[in-house]
Amino acid sequence: MKSSHQIFFENANNLDFIQSQSIDLVVTSPPYPLVEIWDSLFSELNPKIRHALETNNGSTAFELMHQELDKVWSEINKVLKEGGIICINVGDTTRKIGENFCLYPSHSRILQTFSKLGFYSLPGIIWRKQTNAPTKFMGSGMLPPSAYITLEHEHILILRKGKKRDFKAEQESKIRRESAYFWEERNIWFSDMWDLRGIPQALGNDNLRERSAAFPFELAFRLINMFSIKGDVVLDPFIGTGTTMFAAMASARNSIGLEIDERFYDLILSGINDIVEFANEHNRNRIQKHIDFIKENSKKYDEAEYVNKFYNLPVTTKQEINLKLNVLKDVKEVTKGHFQVEYED
Repeated sequence: MKSSHQIFFENANNLDFIQSQSIDLVVTSPPYPLVEIWDSLFSELNPKIRHALETNNGSTAFELMHQELDKVWSEINKVLKEGGIICINVGDTTRKIGENFCLYPSHSRILQTFSKLGFYSLPGIIWRKQTNAPTKFMGSGMLPPSAYITLEHEHILILRKGKKRDFKAEQESKIRRESAYFWEERNIWFSDMWDLRGIPQALGNDNLRERSAAFPFELAFRLINMFSIKGDVVLDPFIGTGTTMFAAMASARNSIGLEIDERFYDLILSGINDIVEFANEHNRNRIQKHIDFIKENSKKYDEAEYVNKFYNLPVTTKQEINLKLNVLKDVKEVTKGHFQVEYED
C-alpha cells in the first residue's frame, strides 16, 4: 500500500490545478485576520487593508482580510466532493487599534461565508489553550468595569458539503471498517472541548516570519481519522510547516498542501526525515493506550464479546474488529514537493 503527498507553492485563492470534486477532507488553519504577524501578508494581497490599519479602522481591515480568505473558501467549495468535510482551526483576535480594544470574531465570520456557500455547519470543537502566565489579565486589572477576559481558546469549525457521505461499494466499506478508531478514542476525540498542548511557535530562521502559527500534530491527526478513511485525499491550503501532511502520512491518507512561501520547503523536508519513526511510534502508543484501557477495565473485558482480528485484543464494539493501523515502511521524494509513502503489508 502506498500514499501520495504533494506540496504546491502557490496562493490558495486559485485551485484550478486541482481536479473538481476530488478532495475528501480539508484540514487547515488560515492566517488569522488582525493577528499582527499576518498584517503584512494581508496588506500585500489588498493595499486597502494597509490603509485601514494605518487609519485605525479595525472593522474595515477585519472585513477586507476575510474577503481575501473568502476567495480560498470559494475555491475549496469547487474541489471538495459532495459529502466532504472541512475542518478549520481559527482563533478570534483581541487587539487595540487606535484607542479601541475589542474582539474580532473570525470564527463567526467564516461560518457566515460557508453558510452562503450552502455548507452544513456541524458541532464544532473548542481547543482550550490555557496560559500559565501569572498575570494574564488585560485592561484595568483589578478595577471594574474595564478589565478584559483572557482569550484562552480557539475554534475548530466543522462543516459538510451537501448530504452525508455514502459507502455503498464493498471495497470502500472494507476500507472504512479498517479505518475505525477505538471506542475510548471516540469518547475523547468527539468531545466538544479539547485540551491539547500547543507547540513551540518560534521558527528559528531569519528568512521566515517569527512564528509558524502551526497547530499540534495530534489536532490534525484526530481530525483526519475522524472525518476520512484510508486512501482519501486531504487538502490543506495553508500547510505551513507540513503538519497536516505528516498526519495524513501517519494515517494512510493522501494529501495536497499549498504554501505561499517556498522558504518553508526546508522545514518541511526536516519533518519528512523523521516521519516514519514518529508516525510508527505514535500508532504504537495508540495500541498501548488501548491495552492500558483494557487492563483498567479488566472485570468488564474478562469475557470480551469482540476481539480485533489484527491485534487479538478485546474491543468494546463490533465496529472495532477490523480496525488496522498501517505501519510506515519508507518515504521517498519522487519529484520536488511530491512524496510517496510505502506501508508494510
